Amino acid sequence: MYQDHTTTEIDNFLTKSQVAFYQYKNSSLKERANFMRTIALEIEALGEELIETAAAETHLSEKRLYAERKRTIFQLNSYANAAERGDWLEVRIDIGSASATPPKPDLRKMLVPLGPVVVFGASNFPFAYSTAGGDTACAFAAGCPVIVKAHPAHVKTSTLVAKAILSAVEKCKMPEGIFAHVYGADFKIGTYLVKHEAVKAVGFTGSYGGGRALFDLANQRKTPIPVFAEMGSINPVFLLPNKLENDHQWIAEQMSRSITQDMGQFCTNPGLIIAVKSDALGLYIKQLVQNIEEVQPARMLHKGIAKSFTENRNKAITQDDVEVIYENEIQTDDEKGIVTIATVSGKSFLNNHQLHEEVFGPFSLLVICEDEKELLTVAESLEGQLTTTLMATKSDITHHSQLLNILKEKCGRLVLNGVPTGVEVALAMHHGGPFPSSTDSRFTAVGADGIKRFARPVSFQNWNDEFLPDELKNENPLNIWRTVNNELTKNVILEI
Repeated sequence: MYQDHTTTEIDNFLTKSQVAFYQYKNSSLKERANFMRTIALEIEALGEELIETAAAETHLSEKRLYAERKRTIFQLNSYANAAERGDWLEVRIDIGSASATPPKPDLRKMLVPLGPVVVFGASNFPFAYSTAGGDTACAFAAGCPVIVKAHPAHVKTSTLVAKAILSAVEKCKMPEGIFAHVYGADFKIGTYLVKHEAVKAVGFTGSYGGGRALFDLANQRKTPIPVFAEMGSINPVFLLPNKLENDHQWIAEQMSRSITQDMGQFCTNPGLIIAVKSDALGLYIKQLVQNIEEVQPARMLHKGIAKSFTENRNKAITQDDVEVIYENEIQTDDEKGIVTIATVSGKSFLNNHQLHEEVFGPFSLLVICEDEKELLTVAESLEGQLTTTLMATKSDITHHSQLLNILKEKCGRLVLNGVPTGVEVALAMHHGGPFPSSTDSRFTAVGADGIKRFARPVSFQNWNDEFLPDELKNENPLNIWRTVNNELTKNVILEI
């Protein structure tokens, strides 16, 4: 039933997608928004069947899946609202003047859709980062058709959601090729999609290896295309001395939950904890282990992730100077996560790049530094991250300005006295970071600003008002915010 599509079938999908693009890119913002809201309603109408199917395929709890479905529906509606508001279009108008010397041209700029977008479903979020997830929603909002490659780990779930999208296509009378659903367990299918000349952008959430491979393929094309890949991140957490002294129990409670939530299968899981050795750190470690001992191991998403976790975990804990201070009893069920906390000295961490690699799952490595100087050196050695967290008092922040200055260059989101797990769907959220956490740190995969990934700027010079897109016309018929002669306004432009 779920056989890989042939290249001939994919060619057919993409031919239809190209045809659909020339119609859909000219759709109104209101029409796009209505389409996305209809998708949300269709997903909600799937009811218990969707939850039961995803639970069977992923081993995620029904509670988690209900929450993720709610988030997915919220994303679709949120991005629909943003699409309709039009802020993301970044309309810029500089009114011309024929009487100026020399004559000043009339210039009007806005973002326009790129074209068909391939979205790769994520293994760890069957709803929110998969078939109708954030990438798909952003592409639709931008005016782009979408081709989703279903993740093989939850293909039944993906198929149900795809049917919901196609139902919305029919109800909203959208062009036939606006959405396609591709099966492809073989990596060659993904390769073919990325290299196809009809594809104009790629959205991906997953491992560094997978994202980098797609990025390289896209740049080997005759005409390179952007790949917006959110990849590996170890999300370091720095425990500063005053906060650790005063709140070690609270920190341990927050961190134990974050490390083990859904068996650590989040791209924002805190895989690295960094602190200077002290008595307070010793108390923190004891409390952290005590809290984690209460966590019951559970099955990971699928055999592939469980296998990868076991291999990467074993690779990490067998490195020189690494000491395992807690691991739950090894399970006979090889799909269950082995919750693990290990320690290593700052010196050994600096001398062993293997310890910088992500272990996707319930694993966290505590780097114990000799002093503040070594802490700074460890911070400087870190690669780009989705998040970095500081557990700190006001005094800690004041006395660690150099550390803060370093960390701002290392991440896309800087968290104070919280945990990195939990990514709010909001305009001010940035979910992306310097390489290798993502392929382009300027863009976010969460929040309505993510729409801009699938659009490009076009400037119209000296065009008659009647031929301009509605977004750029003098009377501002869409009533959107525009920057006119360097002032943000919704005002009508009076004829000169």
